[in-house]
Amino acid sequence: MVRDSIKTGLKITVSVLALAGLVATTAARADNEYKGYTLRVKLIGGVQYEALYTRIPLWEKETGAKVEIVSRKSHFELDRELKQDIASQHIDYCVSSNHTNFSAQYPIFRDLKGLFPASYLAAFAPALLKQSEVKGQLVQIPRSTDIEALYYNKTAYADPANRDAYKKKFGEDLGPPKTFAEYTQQATFFTKAPNFYGTQFPGKDEALTGTFYSLLVANGGQLLDAKMQPTFNSPVGVKTLDWFVNLYKAGVVPKGVPSYVWDDLGNNFASGKVALDLDWPGFASFYNDPKTSKLAGNVGVVRAPLGAANKRPGWSGSHSFSITKVCARPEVAASFIQFLTSKDSQMVEARLGSIPSRIDAQQAIVQEFKAKDDHFMADAVATFSQAAKEDSFTPPRIAQWNEISNALWPELQKAIIGDETSQQALDKAAKKVADIMQDAADNQ
Repeated sequence: MVRDSIKTGLKITVSVLALAGLVATTAARADNEYKGYTLRVKLIGGVQYEALYTRIPLWEKETGAKVEIVSRKSHFELDRELKQDIASQHIDYCVSSNHTNFSAQYPIFRDLKGLFPASYLAAFAPALLKQSEVKGQLVQIPRSTDIEALYYNKTAYADPANRDAYKKKFGEDLGPPKTFAEYTQQATFFTKAPNFYGTQFPGKDEALTGTFYSLLVANGGQLLDAKMQPTFNSPVGVKTLDWFVNLYKAGVVPKGVPSYVWDDLGNNFASGKVALDLDWPGFASFYNDPKTSKLAGNVGVVRAPLGAANKRPGWSGSHSFSITKVCARPEVAASFIQFLTSKDSQMVEARLGSIPSRIDAQQAIVQEFKAKDDHFMADAVATFSQAAKEDSFTPPRIAQWNEISNALWPELQKAIIGDETSQQALDKAAKKVADIMQDAADNQ
């Protein structure tokens, strides 16, 4: 569920290092303790990630060390680069950006247990730390977390004509949906194609795989069983895929949905042409900024509705930082990571709408927004933080996740546009996934 925003054209090599006392000791480190050392790092790049890196010189100044950023790329480009590094066995850096949903693919990162003090780790949401493990090893420290919640167009909900018509038709007051049955009902009610649509969803790539997976779990299904065999072509899976198929067939979503990914959804909702948008925290400030959104001041956000199994969709993951096994100075790398995931550092990103992985930063940013009378952002961060605490789950944390996604989404898409039935699409995808898992077993 990785979101890549517009990449910056910056080509920057800056210096960075670690704040005193940041490794597995409570004793304060002396100024300039790492003077003369250069820490080589690979970082995710892009608009939403750059603000954090402006703090790097502060860390550098205090510790005396330098950081050489040897790579600064979008997540998917960085993913390809890491895999090339693994294949060539050319690892000449200490720290790399990572992601909890992708980390099982990278055997180059060390277990971080013992490198960080318990008091530091205690600041993080426990579920996020657990999701940062691979086979019992803590291979990354979460930077920020993503989870779905439901944005809604307050203008549509406040319209007296809509409220009266909905009450007359359904005998209920119009308000944000609490279940997916209500979600479907309201999305259909609001649609006035081609000028206004009830909802939307991504229609390709991992965005579609993850959205299907998230609702599948909310409906009581699973992607793989305990033996890592596909189980998504069950009756629950068919029912879940039918939800997407039926909305598209009925014209409740835009016709372009099969080609949509996250930025398309964000731009559509910000244009004021959609009533309901199940989306990520990074869009919160975008939706409420009059420079980028026609809905500024008229956006609401609530936790995702309940599925058929009385569960909420909670497809989640965290951007993170890891240390390579070949790093000669892991204590310096740990110091660097602890600085970039300190409360002060996380507040920098939280002010832009990201959800901190630290509980103290989550609480502090809500209070800061309230103090500024920015009630929308305060509510948004509180909503996403609660969802991250209570609803989050990751895709299967296995090295084959990308392969599984690439086998699944084209079949889901075929069902959505009517080329296959939901059962046919899921059966074909299940065969492909079974082959992927068999190959993985054969190669162990």
